[in-house]
Amino acid sequence: MQCIINGKWVDASDKSTMDIVNPYTGKVIDKVPNCTEKDVNHAVEGAKKAGESWAKMPVYKKCEILEKFVVLVQENVDDLAKTLCCETGKPITQAYAEMANLPIAFKAFMEKAKHLYGNVVPAGTEAGQDKTIQITVREPLGVMVAIIPFNFPIDLFDQKIAPAILAGNTIIVKPPHQNPSTIIKLVWLMHEAGVPKGVVQVLTGEGAKVGNALARHKDVHGITFTGSTAVGKLTYLNGAEHLAHVALELGGNDAFIVLDDADVDLAVEEMVWGRMYNTGQVCCASKRFIIQKGILKEFEEKAKARISKLVIGNPRDKKTEIGVLVTKEACEKAVAQVENVVKQGGRIIYGGKHDGAFFEPTIITDIPKTADVAKDDEIFAPVVSIIPCEDVEEAIEIANSSSFGLSSCVFTKDMKTAFDVATRMKAGGAVINGASFHRSFEMPFGGYGDSGIGTEGVMSTFDQVTKTKTITLKNILK
Repeated sequence: MQCIINGKWVDASDKSTMDIVNPYTGKVIDKVPNCTEKDVNHAVEGAKKAGESWAKMPVYKKCEILEKFVVLVQENVDDLAKTLCCETGKPITQAYAEMANLPIAFKAFMEKAKHLYGNVVPAGTEAGQDKTIQITVREPLGVMVAIIPFNFPIDLFDQKIAPAILAGNTIIVKPPHQNPSTIIKLVWLMHEAGVPKGVVQVLTGEGAKVGNALARHKDVHGITFTGSTAVGKLTYLNGAEHLAHVALELGGNDAFIVLDDADVDLAVEEMVWGRMYNTGQVCCASKRFIIQKGILKEFEEKAKARISKLVIGNPRDKKTEIGVLVTKEACEKAVAQVENVVKQGGRIIYGGKHDGAFFEPTIITDIPKTADVAKDDEIFAPVVSIIPCEDVEEAIEIANSSSFGLSSCVFTKDMKTAFDVATRMKAGGAVINGASFHRSFEMPFGGYGDSGIGTEGVMSTFDQVTKTKTITLKNILK
């Protein structure tokens, strides 16, 4: 498969390629270009040119094109879901679920784009402005770059591309190097729907080469990035060289607090949803299970019993609930992290096996609050790390000991306590009696601290992809 630059299928300028590997079989299923800085320059130049006319196109016409795109996606959903499953190792039912989100997201952003009204500062609101009216309007940033991670490539495509182009920007998509094929197919469907060449492009390749070159480019005016904190900070620095607007959604090590009066059965079900989904590879997954000691044993036993019922197997099988990690290397990293947890005092009470890219769902308990995993060591695998606590105050202390602050959650039947904990946890989101893995398209999603800058969602993304101009009618009134 090739890249798409200025509406054309192209190879890398130096003809170099990268293998796309099915993590379940270990076999190469495709090759994509490993693009160069020359390719980046070519794409940015095309995006600049396309932006001149795209920014002027009325919103309703942009929406008509994207409505055709949504129809094409639905017509090709089987191929897209199967591609996503094979290149990611994501269970096929979850791949279909992710594809089903695209119409929801695009329709929501289209509706919001039609209602991006400006504001009016009327005359007389301050001394000296008695005869002057000020009007605000939104304008596109210009050329944007979207850097997308492997775990939810379609959901993040929806969150980033739809609002960016509806606001009049052009955008160059840097898909994950592990699994770019589904995104490439989506971009081509956009062209088939009528999106002009150069408005949406896709460049594949190594992040250190292509991603950095895009972020550094002086003609890139906006960068939206989802990925690791380390790479996010580098992207921020690259964008700062030319004062690009940068929005970052980074890592997380979300706290999952369960207090003595909680519904343990509910907490266990939410644990499965919030930790095992996508085989544990979720940025806002619940990762630190802070359990009050009065219900610790009950939670452990019920968690083991519930996880033992999960169906593990071939991601293409509709019965499979747990697939494989995105690469063998990702599994090796998780293995090393678990070994470190045990070394620091944790005790494995379920799972722990691994083979290739397969990592068995695992429960580790008795983890001291001083352990790395109780603070900043984010394990991207189906691992339940249990940290016992004495009371609410210690639970909050542990929750807030991390430099991350993406999302969080608390389980208790006392709503006053629930609201108190939710407001005191230093995170961009707090879920009461549900896992922290909660992200609707409407809500503003983002984190505190090392979890990022800015938010995404129908409510807030247009603020990230536009700039505000004030038009002043000076002394317009008699």
